[in-house]
Amino acid sequence: MAGIFERMREDIRSVLERDPAAYSPLQVALTYPGLHAVWLHRLAHSLWHADMRLLAMLVARTSRWLTGIEIHPAATIGRRLFIDHGMGVVVGETAQIGDDVTLYHGVTLGGVSLAHGKRHPTLEDGVVVGAGAKVLGAITIGSCTRIGANAVVVKDVESNMVVVGIPGKPVAREGKPIDVRHPDLEHGKLPDVLSERLDRVIARLERIDGTLAALTQGERDLVAAELNHAEPDYAI
Repeated sequence: MAGIFERMREDIRSVLERDPAAYSPLQVALTYPGLHAVWLHRLAHSLWHADMRLLAMLVARTSRWLTGIEIHPAATIGRRLFIDHGMGVVVGETAQIGDDVTLYHGVTLGGVSLAHGKRHPTLEDGVVVGAGAKVLGAITIGSCTRIGANAVVVKDVESNMVVVGIPGKPVAREGKPIDVRHPDLEHGKLPDVLSERLDRVIARLERIDGTLAALTQGERDLVAAELNHAEPDYAI
């Protein structure tokens, strides 16, 4: 019993560390639905593994009704999970969540298969999943990775990455490595992957235009002839 209460105190401390709106342990314990969902899941998870699966599902449904957060009783959740706001969060049956993970509202850890067995994501320690993001399938998100708001992730992601877009594009994180116990919560601060790639394409085209402009008419005719001979689709 002492261990249960210590885990609950640990959960409360993790919320105080990660949410500037939290101002006291009592406020967190009484008013944070994400915390209540985690606590009720622990009960449901214990019942599930004690072969009281109907009762486990009833506890999970009650938690969903009270908090707006749906966690399947079979899902595995590590320590100090923080579900901020929480409304609309869905965690599937075979999902596995490591320690010090943060989920924002509207997050889905879903499956993409009707087959039995592992079909939901694994989030390693220190992962942050931004509001509205969808992580789908039996994939693994490496530790300390930040998934941007509204991203859709369907492939494995290495550790210490930032993922943006639909489908999600992993980008190496800049700066010093993130401490697992102090996750990177800036899930709205995202690299503009498409814009950066377009900028590179435009810069390359400008260099080509500059090179062509420096050629004599005879050299241009020679380049055109070579292109027409090698690649008929590029006839000019």
